[in-house]
Amino acid sequence: MANKETKLKKTLGLLDTTALSVGAIIGGGIFVVIGITAGIAGSALVISMMIASLVALFTALSFSELAKWQPVEGSVYEYAHQLISPFSGFLAGWMWIISNTFIGAAVSIGFAYYLSAAIPSLPTKIVASALVLIFTIINFIGVHKSARFNTLLVIVKLFALLIFIIVGAFYITPSNFEPFSPINTGVLFGAVYVFFAYAGFARAAVVAEEVKNSNRNVPRAMLYSLGISTAIYVLVGFVAVGLIGAPELANSNSPLIDAISVTGNQLVIEIVSIGGLIATASVLLTAILGVSRMTYSMGRRRDLPQTLSKLHTKFCTPYYSIIIIGAIMAVLVLFFDLTRVVAISAFASLFYYALANIAAIKLKNRKRIKQKLVSLAGLVSCLIMLSIILVVSPDSWLFGVSCLAIGSIYYFLRNRQKNTIKINKNN
Repeated sequence: MANKETKLKKTLGLLDTTALSVGAIIGGGIFVVIGITAGIAGSALVISMMIASLVALFTALSFSELAKWQPVEGSVYEYAHQLISPFSGFLAGWMWIISNTFIGAAVSIGFAYYLSAAIPSLPTKIVASALVLIFTIINFIGVHKSARFNTLLVIVKLFALLIFIIVGAFYITPSNFEPFSPINTGVLFGAVYVFFAYAGFARAAVVAEEVKNSNRNVPRAMLYSLGISTAIYVLVGFVAVGLIGAPELANSNSPLIDAISVTGNQLVIEIVSIGGLIATASVLLTAILGVSRMTYSMGRRRDLPQTLSKLHTKFCTPYYSIIIIGAIMAVLVLFFDLTRVVAISAFASLFYYALANIAAIKLKNRKRIKQKLVSLAGLVSCLIMLSIILVVSPDSWLFGVSCLAIGSIYYFLRNRQKNTIKINKNN
């Protein structure tokens, strides 16, 4: 049961908060999207990773300023609501939900692919759906338990990736980097798909009210997690291409396993395989956590049904939000393919990050021109990448715009309903 007196508790320290963001970032890009990106950017996929990380960095710096100003559950939704307009805030929160719901679906599919590499007879879609339901239960139990479990998953998957880098480096074949063309449209297009993997850097801001000393720890956690993840991404991407080349990566559902198989070291292959399972699982864990907190924040403002903001009296979690989001993700994995899920998520995340940069520009206490220029660079880079999605995946762009239209219609209908209730009460 729940009651209105129940409040979110500050249980997360800097390590847990950083691990939440690292857990949200590392997984989708390395273990899932690297194959898609290799098919677009070729052997220069590392350049795509660096471009995506730069776009993410600009926006992360904007988020850091916003989090210092007001560490609040809901992050970009609250910032856009207060600094731009209530409607902008709603669209930011709405698209956050769309993006991270699809992220959860994508990584659960990735998990199923890696598991099916070890057990080929498993039905991937059913496995992905079952995983979502299991992690929904873990989130239901509480953020502290979820965060500690996530920290353990992050340590294990970083260990697996370091093993991949160290062992794989001795088996690199220089000819696999030929032809190396860092200046071409494929590299820029690939950056859009890689950005999907960086989108989780702001996960710390979404749970800000559950972080100790949040004004200090939330901004640090975002920047630390982005730095750690970028270093891992670039090293793994370089080694993966060097092991089997971009074409082979592009044709694989479990690219890192295929890459490390070149070594013939069965122990290392198993470690990377387990790392792939854990990496994708930890992203799913934080995706459900992030979306449930966003719906909680929007329900608290009554932009979404207020029921979504109810907290469980024992676990202090927004249990209605967690159950509903988990159920939606579990259904999505049954009907969408991986590439389309990634493009839709990238569109939605770039949209709300653009609004985050606008909100940072409008901060009244931001008097330094340098800070505003960083946020402006973040805004422009997000808009450029949104334009690229229109070229590389027009149907995903259409789906994203349709989500915006549906959200707008819902917002205005709900506002009309609120105004009608107020008028009736006054009469």
